[in-house]
Amino acid sequence: MKTLRSHFRTATLALCATGLFASQAMATPVIVPDQGGPIVLAASDCYAIGQQVAEQNGGTLAKASQSTRGGQPVCVIVVLVPGKDGQRPRRSEIVVPLN
Repeated sequence: MKTLRSHFRTATLALCATGLFASQAMATPVIVPDQGGPIVLAASDCYAIGQQVAEQNGGTLAKASQSTRGGQPVCVIVVLVPGKDGQRPRRSEIVVPLN
């Protein structure tokens, strides 16, 4: 009786594993419409704006991201400005309107 249970358990596990692999093999790829175009362009614009802001402040660009504030699209730029006399860099967050 004990061997019958172990065989039944092994067969059940094998069927479950086979079903899992078969369902993934038969799955068709989902086609998602390309909606990333405008977002990618805005992100690259924020990055370019961030590089300019970092250059103007004499620092290095740490982060550039797009956000919405007051219903208007803006770029949130984080610049690391070198500290004086070997101190740690200063973190400066600058919000620039996205035009």
